[in-house]
Amino acid sequence: MTHEGRPDVGRLGVWTDQFDGQPLSAVKDAAAEIEELGYSTLWLSEVTGREALTQATLLLGATSRLVVATGVATIYGRDAVTMAQAERTLAEAFPGRFVLGLGNSHPYLVEQIRGHSFGPRVATMRGYLDAMDAAPFGPTVPGASANRVLGVVGRQMLGLAAQRAWGALPFGMPVAHTARAREILGPEPLLAVGQPVVLESDPDLARQTAHAHVAASLPNRDRALAELGYGEDVSAGGSDRLADAMIASGGLEAVTRRVAEQFKAGADHVCLYVLVPEGRPRIPLEGWRELAAALR
Repeated sequence: MTHEGRPDVGRLGVWTDQFDGQPLSAVKDAAAEIEELGYSTLWLSEVTGREALTQATLLLGATSRLVVATGVATIYGRDAVTMAQAERTLAEAFPGRFVLGLGNSHPYLVEQIRGHSFGPRVATMRGYLDAMDAAPFGPTVPGASANRVLGVVGRQMLGLAAQRAWGALPFGMPVAHTARAREILGPEPLLAVGQPVVLESDPDLARQTAHAHVAASLPNRDRALAELGYGEDVSAGGSDRLADAMIASGGLEAVTRRVAEQFKAGADHVCLYVLVPEGRPRIPLEGWRELAAALR
């Protein structure tokens, strides 16, 4: 979806945390191939691997057309002034090619890994955005702040995204959540949806891979999933029903169907996260190639 004056994130992108721990040369080559395959946007995670804005800079430099987005950079990783400086610098250096995705992260990562205190999500993000907008430093780039998105799933955070950002990036949620997110956001804001997929042909291994991802995802999504009718599934630590709702599994036909459902529910952009079973190549190049051929 094209918004005048903003990066063209297109309809399909790639979301990945799989560059962490890989040689930078391989990461740059993978980003270049993602661009050549026809994906419009590459979304980069930030957990315990590379710092998101540095990696975004390197991959913007390794490509020529690809939009690179943080999906998401944690607000606890940099103070608001530093984040604003980085946002303005990248907007100046790569016009129309950088999207700053921001998120609150998770209490464990914030407190146990970073050593900060995790604050109330809405109030903390609102205060951070206020401080970014007021930051006096960094190059003056008209409209740079207009390209922000918030990585959110809850109702109040979606409402904040509608008020204070270009839009939202809900990740790994059922299609019903996309419809709810569109209702909360309204018709204009960008709704970019992160969709995990499993392309493994072995049904047992595919199910195992899906359940492992669901279990790791629940702490940040349990309330929103319960509101969608998955309370018992969450209490059980995940179920086949919940895994099927959160993850497109079963081959290219299943993924194609799920992507179509996400668009029908109101998504403007779907970024695909190819889940990789243990012991398989960490960077899922073959999966990205198969999906590009099937979905173009």
